Amino acid sequence: MNRRLALVLSCLFAAASCGKVADLQPASGKALPVKPLMARTTPTAEDLLTPPTYARPDRIDELLKRSEPRNADPFDLPPPTGGTAPAAPAGALPDSTTSNETGPVDPGF
Repeated sequence: MNRRLALVLSCLFAAASCGKVADLQPASGKALPVKPLMARTTPTAEDLLTPPTYARPDRIDELLKRSEPRNADPFDLPPPTGGTAPAAPAGALPDSTTSNETGPVDPGF
């Protein structure tokens, strides 16, 4: 059992250590992408691999620096009718078949 474990660990270590660490370059015979239309210069490989700031924004854990009362919002107003539902549009017939009641419905035929 110990031999088998040692063999598995040595294979894993060998597989993990065989990777090459170097700067990325375009494949031989290939060039980097052409310059974008609105760019001043052709971006390098490092420029293409660096994510823009909006892709990784800074994290802010503290939302409030100190406890302060909120300012009054001039747009936080109640409805002009006091919160009642708006009236039905002109020409609409009341629907007598709908009900807010729960339970069996007796159409009365």
